[in-house]
Amino acid sequence: MAANDPRARSVQRILLAEDDEDMRRFLVKALEKASYDVVSFGNGLEAYERLKEEPFMLLLTDIVMPEMDGIELARKATELDPDLKIMFITGFAAVALNPDNNAPKDAKILSKPFHLRDLVDEVERMLAA
Repeated sequence: MAANDPRARSVQRILLAEDDEDMRRFLVKALEKASYDVVSFGNGLEAYERLKEEPFMLLLTDIVMPEMDGIELARKATELDPDLKIMFITGFAAVALNPDNNAPKDAKILSKPFHLRDLVDEVERMLAA
């Protein structure tokens, strides 16, 4: 395999927090097909509890979720691991862009609806950086 072949890279772990079950299943399938190891949860609180147990390369989170929203999850996650990369997937990009919410400054925002190829491309760019 060539060095730039996605199958040649070590498995990169992604933590996904998305409360829409169909969307979550869809995203997991696309990312696993792109050779990522994905652990997913339906809310921010469960995802945060898992982050306290083990490291991940990327947190991929919806913003609007029950129990703990994606912005609070991202803030707490970066307190645990300042090097964790954050990507918000949302239909409410203005919420994520609001400077008053204290979202991590290096977070990427992918607005719904998006094509799965765009998601995988953005994840690849973020993890390569």
